[in-house]
Amino acid sequence: MGKKIVVTGGAGFIGSNLVLELLNQLSEIEVVVIDDFSSGSFKNILNAHCDIITENLYRFDWSDYFSKKEIEVVFHLASLTDTTILDERRQMQNNVEAFRSLLRFFSGTSTKIIYASSAAIYGMRSGKNRLQDDPQPANPYGFSKLQMERIATAYMKENPQTRITGLRYFNVYGPREAHKKSASSMIFQLAKQIKEGKNPRLFSYGEQKRDFVYVADVVRATLLTAIKDCPLPLFNVGSGHARSFNDIVHILNQTLKTDAKPEYFPCPYSFYQSHTEADLELTQKHLGYVSKYSLEQGIAEYFDSGWLL
Repeated sequence: MGKKIVVTGGAGFIGSNLVLELLNQLSEIEVVVIDDFSSGSFKNILNAHCDIITENLYRFDWSDYFSKKEIEVVFHLASLTDTTILDERRQMQNNVEAFRSLLRFFSGTSTKIIYASSAAIYGMRSGKNRLQDDPQPANPYGFSKLQMERIATAYMKENPQTRITGLRYFNVYGPREAHKKSASSMIFQLAKQIKEGKNPRLFSYGEQKRDFVYVADVVRATLLTAIKDCPLPLFNVGSGHARSFNDIVHILNQTLKTDAKPEYFPCPYSFYQSHTEADLELTQKHLGYVSKYSLEQGIAEYFDSGWLL
């Protein structure tokens, strides 16, 4: 990869883990973080020795900081990530228009752009989520991610030399997500409830299933996308397995040596996805990505990291 890499949202959850891995693996490159800290934390990048630009990407003028040809790769992970925010204007401005501005700046260049999409695009269908499935987002967040994919497709047609790849992340969990509070993973939230001596609260009756993927797997898939010559514009990034929320409570009880009993209550969200499960066939074929962490292994490493509690 090149000598200058930009990570937007680099103080956030996935972004900070990616930044630290980039600095660990590629000491000769210059990493630049762009983050307005609206959904990030300095604690996540306390040990990251890199430049940090504190700006809102929706209003960001790229030409104030960079020339077009000095950046080899952009990892665009900045996003309004709370899926329960129903303000459509806010979702579209933060996610879509900020991305459009980025694409405009890099039009006509060979800069590689890797951006965060989401499994929210698949909506409320059950079974395996395949790239060829018709998009059916059920909330403004999912729609904003779908629109990002659409404008990326349009820009690639207009700028064939620009390489743009979207990654549909599934339910990511792991170190450096605590700042997200109510938008953090259910694994973090349930562990916090158990640690505080509370009954872990689940939507009735805890049998909703999600593809929970450990952040180390997500970072590896993201880096593989930067290294590989990707023939597809989109890839799923998950574990490839759907696990229930009851499974999480059971594994956390084993990990924390507790015996917490779930407290069930009705789901208040009409758009809540009850099943996500990444089909990874194309991701494995073209990126060589296979998830290394089962839910049990991921939670165990999360606990050992010291970030879970």
